[in-house]
Amino acid sequence: MSHQPQRKIPATYMRGGTSKGVFFKRTDLPTEAQAAGPQRDAILLRVIGSPDPYGKHTDGMGGATSSTSKTVILDKSDRPEHDVDYLFGQVAIDKPVIDWSGNCGNLTAAVGAFAIENGLVEAERVPENGICTVRIWQANIGKTILARVPITDGQVQETGDFELDGVTFPAAEVAVTFADPADGELFPTGERTEVLEVPEALVAGGRLTVTLINAGIPTVFVRAEDLGYQGTELQEAINGDPAALARFEQLRAYGARKMGLIADLSEAASRAHTPKIAIVAGPQTYTASSGKVIEAQQIDLNVRALSMGKLHHAMMGTAAVAIAVAAAIPGTLVNDAAGGNTVAGVRFGHPSGTLKVGAEVAEVDGQWQARSVTMSRSARVLMEGAVRVPR
Repeated sequence: MSHQPQRKIPATYMRGGTSKGVFFKRTDLPTEAQAAGPQRDAILLRVIGSPDPYGKHTDGMGGATSSTSKTVILDKSDRPEHDVDYLFGQVAIDKPVIDWSGNCGNLTAAVGAFAIENGLVEAERVPENGICTVRIWQANIGKTILARVPITDGQVQETGDFELDGVTFPAAEVAVTFADPADGELFPTGERTEVLEVPEALVAGGRLTVTLINAGIPTVFVRAEDLGYQGTELQEAINGDPAALARFEQLRAYGARKMGLIADLSEAASRAHTPKIAIVAGPQTYTASSGKVIEAQQIDLNVRALSMGKLHHAMMGTAAVAIAVAAAIPGTLVNDAAGGNTVAGVRFGHPSGTLKVGAEVAEVDGQWQARSVTMSRSARVLMEGAVRVPR
């Protein structure tokens, strides 16, 4: 029996924020993978090493966590006032599924650098020294994002002294602005807080107060105390408890249905990337996963969010957008946890440390609108060349 040699596909392995992913130029993919469909998904699944029943991604580029099982496809944009089209795929670890329903805010920080270095930004828009503002069209959700990438001597500057909790080493700061980050109605039910009717086995009394918001990524916010948590938990406290993970997943499904993202609870399994579910609590002192003590007076609130069924080690960039917007609007659970003040920016605690985010919101004719959200991340090329994929 003869076997064909592996394909070699040009690719770049990059860190963006607290995530890692495999980046491709769309035109470098095999012809049959340059458009959406099962052939593209099959190739990208094999690149990452999914599905892996061992949960290790030993035979692929994935890192066996939601933060490191990611793919990005970039193309020169033909949209006016945009440089690059950015398509993100969240790859499941143990299932043959790529979820294309949302964005990755962390990897957005790496999109600008990749676009510049791969000729997707016109040369005249890249200064010899200074900041290059890369205009990104986020194709998953149809939104504009601006990444301000530092340039030194005509090259992307990756090194620097900007520190990002959840990332071991300092790097150059990349400011990312999410323009008009609401996906459809900001509050899909029209309410800033909502009561979910759920089985009493999940919540005593069968009623759970939530904030459902579409900003950055659809997110279900819950008070930590309503689920028996402090809001200062680290990964093991939740990820080491299978019953807790199952409970969060069921609650996420009820939230997704209430938001109109799914019609039946059974559909949530095939839409694992969205919505996110997060617990919020007021500022409390805790010790981060790095061992650093985060004092209550350093933060406005605590937030813990789950991604792809597990508590995230830091915070998803898109969920940080949702936090920023919700914190700025009175009457949401996030705003309540932050003290109930109307603020344009907050610093929140997460398992790895803290993150500061700022939102511009406005109330127009009785309806809240999210104008923009800005945060700082960093990015770095880890390896470039080609991935090999069995035919």
